[in-house]
Amino acid sequence: MPTLTGGEIIAKYLEKEGVEYLVGIPGHGSTNLLDAFNDSDVEVIQPRHEQGATHLADGYARASGDPLAVFTSIGPGATNTVTGAATAYVDSIPMVIFTGAPQTHEYGEGILQELDRQKPGDFPSVMEPVTKRSFVVRDVERLPRILRRAFQIAVTGRPGPVHVDVPMDVQGAAADVEIPDPEETRTHSRPGGDPESVSEAADLLADADRPVIVPGGGCMLGEAWDEVQALAEHLKAPVIPTFQAKGIIPEDHELFVGYAGWIGSSAGNELASNADVVLAIGCRFSDLHTSSFEQGVSFEIPPSKLIHVDIDNTEIGKNYPVEVGILGDAKVVTDQLHDAVTDRVDEVPIDGNDYYDEIQRLWADWQEQVEQRHTDDVPMSISRALASLREALPREGMIVSSAGQPQEITNPEFPVYDPQTNISCGGFSTMGFGVSAAIGAKLAEPDRPVVDIEGDGSFLMCNQEVACAVEHDIDVTWLVVNNNGWKSIRNLQVDKYGWDRVLDTEFDRENDVDFVKMAEAFSIGFTDRVVKPENLTATLEEAIEYDGPALVEAVVEPDNPDSGAIITGEWDLADLETDD
Repeated sequence: MPTLTGGEIIAKYLEKEGVEYLVGIPGHGSTNLLDAFNDSDVEVIQPRHEQGATHLADGYARASGDPLAVFTSIGPGATNTVTGAATAYVDSIPMVIFTGAPQTHEYGEGILQELDRQKPGDFPSVMEPVTKRSFVVRDVERLPRILRRAFQIAVTGRPGPVHVDVPMDVQGAAADVEIPDPEETRTHSRPGGDPESVSEAADLLADADRPVIVPGGGCMLGEAWDEVQALAEHLKAPVIPTFQAKGIIPEDHELFVGYAGWIGSSAGNELASNADVVLAIGCRFSDLHTSSFEQGVSFEIPPSKLIHVDIDNTEIGKNYPVEVGILGDAKVVTDQLHDAVTDRVDEVPIDGNDYYDEIQRLWADWQEQVEQRHTDDVPMSISRALASLREALPREGMIVSSAGQPQEITNPEFPVYDPQTNISCGGFSTMGFGVSAAIGAKLAEPDRPVVDIEGDGSFLMCNQEVACAVEHDIDVTWLVVNNNGWKSIRNLQVDKYGWDRVLDTEFDRENDVDFVKMAEAFSIGFTDRVVKPENLTATLEEAIEYDGPALVEAVVEPDNPDSGAIITGEWDLADLETDD
């Protein structure tokens, strides 16, 4: 067995895992770890903020299904990863985060950047709520086992981020160790559903008059897109994904009807709320997707009968009672259901099918609502800007979005056609996510064009990561739709309290950021500002074709309601209680 330092053990193990990139910022607490990568096949990517490192790893994993490794120093470098870890944790995205820690013989002495007032070296306590598991490596000889466990936990079952705290002396200590083979600690199959439960579910689906299929993020993580489409086509059931399953079937497919929830499509809400059987696969039924569980708005369960499939038993029946709950992998269980349903009923025909005709009519009505927003008014709406991007972006292109008004319009209105081509933060709704998640997506899929759609407020939260793309010559395009503020929240203020109560959500238009000059300062090779919507498609085509990072600013309407999403459902945001 070779004698290896802790840093070398990590480098060798990442190579065995097939990890392409290590992403992070060095500090005094991680120099021993980083030094080992001078002689490693794993390429080191240099972000400009540790939050950006985690979002980059997140975007890579969403686009590829594979985890990256993130590293930081001790202290604030480590705490800067928390938002990115939480974003990945809520959406079940795998990564492994290595953080520096005090020397083992100095734990609890309050050394530089140590959190020690509750207990020695207490940073892992910070990570516990936002990771699947947090490890502390006390001895270099235990490091190989911990690495094996960390990656096993990150990528199996319900995926997610895992944290490994590595003391500085453990990084530099040496031991005679064997680097384990990851394949020896992985499941070699996916868990299927209980046959009796699958049979019960198939009976319900075969007898249903108005079935709907609701794929969630678990279908994307489980690569269940072919199985979902095959089952939908057999039943002629409309597919109403959650936003984390956007792209699970092509959005020009005859059975795609948009989304349910607060900003879902009118078609999605109408069909979901009137279903007799709802098949939810890898879906956790969040408040945004269910119109805050208001009966009959997006779903009505019961009387709709729910078949709930998930790899995490805690999600089954959490927010709605189930008729049949099936614990298992999305891909395997959906295939089991397809086989069982085809044994019971022939493929449902289109001719003379009133339900199919209703699906087509409702979808056409929704499409007409969206297209009415694509005017050439100046300033343009965000909806109009997205229409130009769809014209400019090849069918196989990838889009990325962060939280805020642009995401609220992108998710329901911007069509995508392939799985894993919509990279968007979900349950933690993190602003700034897309700036570096787009870099990770491009690293994962170098042959696909990648465009990040950012609001001006969101872009400014993580804009430093543009420097990472420029330094590494990563071909990403940022489309900044500038409406001079955090208008998603401003609009909530207006709706709840009136225009005279708007506070802290608008930017000074005269003294606001010049994004073109900012891009030039970052040495971006292609940058432009577009005011007239008729010029945007051609500009975006140039930006996407440009070989290198590019930025396009689209000046959009700051106040017109049509710049916001079409509200078709409800969202419960507790109002102030006042004495009238």
